[in-house]
Amino acid sequence: MFRNWRIGSVNGALVAAYFIPAWTLVAFNIMVAPVHGLYERPSVAVALFLSDHLQMAGMETVRAAWLLALGRLTVVAFFAIYLLLLCIPRVRKGGGSDEALGIALAIGSLISFASMVMASKVGELAALRLHATELLLLLGAAIVVVIERPAPAPKTVQAPAPLALEQAELLHNR
Repeated sequence: MFRNWRIGSVNGALVAAYFIPAWTLVAFNIMVAPVHGLYERPSVAVALFLSDHLQMAGMETVRAAWLLALGRLTVVAFFAIYLLLLCIPRVRKGGGSDEALGIALAIGSLISFASMVMASKVGELAALRLHATELLLLLGAAIVVVIERPAPAPKTVQAPAPLALEQAELLHNR
């Protein structure tokens, strides 16, 4: 059963197994109570940066929290699409699911990097460690996907058809 699984497929599935539940819970906490959810540990650096450096208050903070939740849910959706495509053997062998994984890794890396920078600006060390770890997970998975390409399909060589009896073997008939 596992003869046609690539390292990138397994690595992507493991990364998706972490990010789908973790980021879904954070996004739903933000959607239910935007300000309270934004000030929990996974998003506290973003909240402090928005309030301290950008002087956002009230509805602007709520809108920024919802935008963060939307970004996290987008990453979760692409990871879920990747896992669904991974279940189809023909798609998995050809590397057809790598595009969904690549989009999830790119958007997730962008969110994690921005959160890490914001955590370093406000001095929140626990959030900085969390976002740096998530960024390293995403970048490591991206490197594996880029380096490991799917095996090319074997090329079939077609033998030239034999000439009919009435055709002369000329240079343009080959």
